[in-house]
Amino acid sequence: MDVIKRRIGIEQEFFLVDEVGHLSDRADEFLQGCHLMAQAQGLNPSYFVPEFVKSMVEINTPPAYTGTELARVYLKNLKLALSVAQQMGLRLYPLSSYPLHTMPVMRDHPNYHIQARTVGLPKFLHAGKCTGTHLHLEVPPGVIDPRVAVSYNSTSAEREELLNIYNLATACDSALISLTRACPFYEGQAFGLAAHTIRYRGSKTFGWEGVYTNLQPVGGLMPYADSVEDLVEQQFARYYAWLQAMEKAGIEPNLFKEAGVSLLKSAWNPVRLNKLGTVEIRCIDSNFPSVILAIITLLEKVAHRVRREKLTVRPAKGMQIFELVGNHLYVPDFEYLSGELLYTSATEGVKNPKVRAYVDSILQFASALGGEGANFLAKLSRHLDQYQTIEARILQEFTPTTAQLSLDAGLRLVRSCCEKLEAQLSWIDIENPLTALDTDERLLLQQH
Repeated sequence: MDVIKRRIGIEQEFFLVDEVGHLSDRADEFLQGCHLMAQAQGLNPSYFVPEFVKSMVEINTPPAYTGTELARVYLKNLKLALSVAQQMGLRLYPLSSYPLHTMPVMRDHPNYHIQARTVGLPKFLHAGKCTGTHLHLEVPPGVIDPRVAVSYNSTSAEREELLNIYNLATACDSALISLTRACPFYEGQAFGLAAHTIRYRGSKTFGWEGVYTNLQPVGGLMPYADSVEDLVEQQFARYYAWLQAMEKAGIEPNLFKEAGVSLLKSAWNPVRLNKLGTVEIRCIDSNFPSVILAIITLLEKVAHRVRREKLTVRPAKGMQIFELVGNHLYVPDFEYLSGELLYTSATEGVKNPKVRAYVDSILQFASALGGEGANFLAKLSRHLDQYQTIEARILQEFTPTTAQLSLDAGLRLVRSCCEKLEAQLSWIDIENPLTALDTDERLLLQQH
């Protein structure tokens, strides 16, 4: 069957630390070094970018047509960044939260000030204390219109593909949380929850104090879209919710527009439409390359299979797993996905039998496609009851004797994670990274 290939891309945020493990605010100097080295190597310097706090940086990739191509350029860009850091006496800390107390230094940019005033500075600073990985799934060119969400000139087939990829990404939310839980410590404490998920999206329902606790339309997981019209309505409803929140905070709407924030840019949801022409998945913890490679493989394959087999992705009442019936891929209904499943994914993870069954159904759906990385996903499915997240492994090694992680233990953890990142870059085969997934047991067992 002839299938139009769509591209994928990735962005990963990292904390910048010094050799002792303390956060460093030298991001601008570090990024300048990355730009110079990239230019010297004939690479695009625009894939090394600042974040809204000065102790955080983002490493991006160009869009790629295959998981292998994406993994290769991701690892090469990361290797370049590590080389620059080493020259400067700095290191990249790759996990989803810095384990010790920190007070981020925010950049002086109107957009950031508007967000801080709207959600409240204490809440907004959570975004500077945790890092994520964003994966982009391309949809038909031109189908996403930044002004009206979905282009009036797009065809019915293009709109249907957008709808299916959006619903697929939404349905994978809790699986990605469960598999990528990275750092158990936040502000020096381990509270048994997926810290990045809790502190970024927040939840009134579950009592999670995060950036968007009181603004779920803007930062929480949005429901599946029953139709393209429904998807468009979601985008405008979210936009108006943000404008209302700004007005309540005493911010003039024209300041928002002057800061360059528009219909699609006012979304910080775990799954959102991006003006680049992608469905952007933002719920993944920043993590070691071994985990990121697995997620690249998983998401590339589930999306490609949906496109190749022209599957319709829709929730079914009472459904708790992925189930393929004919040309319909039925996924968990939203009440379960955003309720019990989200809660257990952020607390117990794959140790919970329901979460494990749900994650396993996605792994089996993806591995059935075959190709590079499929053997890894199939092995992971068979051994899922033994799977340990990076978070769980760190807790085995760094169990605090008191409620608070000590400064020395926290800095030792940071240095250990930096070392393991550097070690992984030295032994993963950059030219054939997904072949390594299939054959290297260290990646299956997440030895880091």
